[in-house]
Amino acid sequence: MKIAILSVQGAFIEHEKMLSRLGVQSFEIRNKRDLEQEFDGLILPGGESTVMGKLLKELDLFDTLKRKIEEGLPVLGTCAGLILLAERLSNDENIYFGTLPVTVRRNAYGKQLSSFYVEAEVAGVGKIPMNFIRAPYVESIGADTEVIAKVDGNIVGVKYHNQIGVSFHPEVTECTGLHEYFLNLCQSYSLT
Repeated sequence: MKIAILSVQGAFIEHEKMLSRLGVQSFEIRNKRDLEQEFDGLILPGGESTVMGKLLKELDLFDTLKRKIEEGLPVLGTCAGLILLAERLSNDENIYFGTLPVTVRRNAYGKQLSSFYVEAEVAGVGKIPMNFIRAPYVESIGADTEVIAKVDGNIVGVKYHNQIGVSFHPEVTECTGLHEYFLNLCQSYSLT
């Protein structure tokens, strides 16, 4: 199994280290040429969604990745990655991939100083540590979208067919649970 990690900006190295700990091969997507290889899943990391969205277009990565997600490629979007996947943003005009039927509020918990840590339940995973850094949350979900995690009544994790989106940063903890959950999705995809 091989997982691609969008690596134009943000916390991609932490995802690489997490996958390495799990014995899974990964590679960085930095330019169009990187998309020529086969891969079984995609991680869209945390970072600055506006910058990532701009670079996806400038580097000519956007259309290919959007098509792959629409065709069923499993994708895990963490924090900014969730924003990139969202069909709608309640406090921003921009839409990026728009493949995940949710409405997301950017920086919903405030600025960097409002960052926090909790342990909470994720359906199919169990109780895991969650780091929220300038995090969004999901305000509403569309048909067939499953809520997999809530914190203080706010939706912070969703799954829609081949897409998992979370508001937090699982890659900055020692817990591999969410990545294992994602890899199980990739495993079933690579068998089809």
